[in-house]
This record gives sequence, C-alpha cells and structure tokens, in this order.
Amino acid sequence: MSEQIEQPRTTCAQGGALATINALPHVIAISHAAEGCAGNLTNPISFCSGYNGEGYCGGTQIPTSAIREKHVVFGGADRLREEIKSAQELLDAELFVVTTGCMTEMIGDDVQAVVREFEDAETPVTAVNTPSFSGDAYAGYEIVLDGIFNGFVQPAEKKDPKLVNIFGIVPNFDPFFRGDLTEIKRLLERLGLKVNTFFTPDQTFENVRSSSAASLNIHFSHVWGTGFVKNFEKKFGTPYFTADLPIGAYATEKFLRGLAKHIKISKKLLDKVIEEEKESYYRYFAKTVDVITNSQFFYYSAVVANSNYALPLAGFLSEELGWHVEDVIITDILSKNRKAAAEEAFRSTGLGAELLFEPNAKNIEWHLSKKHFRDRGDRYFDAHSPFYLVGSSIDKYAADTLGALTLAVSYPVRSRLIANRGYAGFRGGLTLLEDLISVPLSGR
Repeated sequence: MSEQIEQPRTTCAQGGALATINALPHVIAISHAAEGCAGNLTNPISFCSGYNGEGYCGGTQIPTSAIREKHVVFGGADRLREEIKSAQELLDAELFVVTTGCMTEMIGDDVQAVVREFEDAETPVTAVNTPSFSGDAYAGYEIVLDGIFNGFVQPAEKKDPKLVNIFGIVPNFDPFFRGDLTEIKRLLERLGLKVNTFFTPDQTFENVRSSSAASLNIHFSHVWGTGFVKNFEKKFGTPYFTADLPIGAYATEKFLRGLAKHIKISKKLLDKVIEEEKESYYRYFAKTVDVITNSQFFYYSAVVANSNYALPLAGFLSEELGWHVEDVIITDILSKNRKAAAEEAFRSTGLGAELLFEPNAKNIEWHLSKKHFRDRGDRYFDAHSPFYLVGSSIDKYAADTLGALTLAVSYPVRSRLIANRGYAGFRGGLTLLEDLISVPLSGR
C-alpha cells in the first residue's frame, strides 16, 4: 500500500519539466496532457517559489493539447500535431519541447513519431516523457536536461578550455536558483572562466547550443542529475565535478580550490580572488558580531530542505555561525541509491547532526516535537532552546509547536518575495546571515 504524504514539497515530473523549460531562454513547453494539467501546476511552480511568476508562455499560458475523453478512446496524436502547428505559427521560440502527462502515456500516444514530422519545421521540436509515475519534479528536471542537452544539442567542433556549464540547481524548486547562479557565475568569471548558467537573465539560447563546447560540467547535486551528467560525458566528452552548493566563506573557498583541480586556473589568480573575497566578506561579517554576541543570537537548530540545499545550509549554520545543528531533514522522495548518495555526502561534511529522510510534513513536526520538548517552566528540564528551524513555509507550524524561530528558505516559499536573492558564495552567505538574524530582530 502506498504511503500518503501530507503537504508534499514537490510536484509530478511534468511540474519539474515545465519549470525547467520555462526558465530556459526562448524555449517553450507544449504540454500533451489532460485539460487543466499545466494550469493546475501554475501555483506550485510560479507562486510557491517566492512568487517567481509565469513568464512568457509559462503557467496558465503554456500551450497544451488539452486532451479529453474522446482522445482517450481514439488517441491524442492528431490533437498534439494540431497544437504544434499552431505554436509554430504564433509563438516566438528557438525550441519547442513537448512534455507528456499521465493520460497520454497510459493511452500510448507515439509522441516521438509526431515530433519527427516537424524535423524540417522553422523552429525545432523535441519531446520528453514526463508522466507522474516517472518521478517527481526533480526527476522531471533531469529528464528535461537529458532530452534537450543530450538529445537536441549537437557536438561542438572543438572544446573551449575556459567554458564551464552549471547544472544541479533546479529552477523554482530551489527558490533562490537565479541568485545562486548569478553569484557562482560572478566568482568563476573572476577566475577567468566563461560560464553557461542557462537560467539567469543574461543567458540566451546560444548558451544552450554552446554547452557541448564546455570543458567541464559543475554539478551542484549529489542526488539529482547524476545520470544526466554521465550521459553528457559519454556523448560530448565533458567531465563533471560534483560539489555542494557553497554558502559562505568557508564553503566557497573549499569549492573554488576543489574546482581548480578539475580545470586550469592560475594559482596566483585563485589565491588573489579568494583573499579579496574573504577580506570583503569578513569586514561585513565583523559588523554584525556586536548585535549577535550582545543579543546572544546563538541557537540550537534544525534544517528541513531538499537534498541540494540541506547540507549547504547546515554547514553554514555550523561552520560560520557556530550554531548547534541538531537535525538535518531531507524532504526529497528518494530511491535507495539516491538516499545512499545523500548519506555519503552527509558523512563527508562531518556534521554531528541526526540525518532524517522524511517528505511528510506531519511526521517532521512529530519528530521535532518529540526530540525537542518545549520548555514550559519545569524545574528540571534540559531544553534545546533557543531553537531555530530553517525550512520552508510549511514548517512554520512545527516552529510554532516548538516555540522556535523560523526562516523559509526551501520549497515551498510562500511568505517571501524572491527576485534576485541568493545564498550561494561569499555575497550569498552575507545575505543568509542578514535574513537569519533579521528574524529575531523583527520584533524590536
């Protein structure tokens, strides 16, 4: 019997696919699915990620075949063909990507055959299979990357020794994805590298086309997209470097020095950039020490986030702020192999926290309230307080139960507007520090 998940922090695979496609420049999704499928995904994609919005041909504007009961009986291929023709005539795109839903997969529509009919179309068309039974939103992200980069992009004539691609940061389901990518790009460009982020405002479709010329793929996930980067290496001969998303000075220096082992970077330049960035970082950081120490802003803490963000956040709280991280709760729905990869990454951090895999919001609240009893004035009571819960908007209820402070940083984020904010790198670490300490200060 399948387990019920209360307040899930993800969508079906098509949700992740649509979010990824919509974040790519001049790429438009065509949803071959039941009527309302793409529309119902608008809220979790566009508004539960810091109110990211729909964008051009995203959300409720996504072209869809909107199949109905008659198509279940007679097939929906003709309806898809009609929708692709209309999109070719009316929409401005460099690439159309057909995504599939549960119903069209179950009735067996040959989507790839329909797409092949448009090989000579003015705008190219490709297709990916994204029914809900193929996985959740993070799986949808990986499926789309594989379909576009390994299925559509052509091999480059020669490699660019300074060009790198960044993968592993999932649009919208990592709410700070644009800000994080922008900071990573800034740092890498300071080291003389050229960077394809694919999802930041400065990128064009040419960045997608040129991805096969990269000399290295930087992959910020131990769990999601590993199959994709391996396939990319097989097809284009591009090796990959897997790392945690760096947050703060300690993690960012470690990341940059690790990167230098995989791509040629001048050691003199590397040392210079790191020294300058650290000097700036700690000058700003030092200005906050008075309020942190005088107000005793030191906390027991728990991190509740997806596998991409949980370990970097916990590392920042422990290494940079000196907080006692009690729990790291990963909310992804993971297979045994993916869970093992996350466990190995956790062990490598050296954190003394308890690691828990739990996608169910009610179970997370139960675990935290059982382990961290709220101090109610008992005479003999070893309270884990003050307590700080770094999680999502869902976790504010658990924080209320614990009497804890909370900051929403992981999906879903409904209590904050996120434009270009990010927590990666040196600058992102300072931003996270501001946000964390602003919570206890906000009541003054």
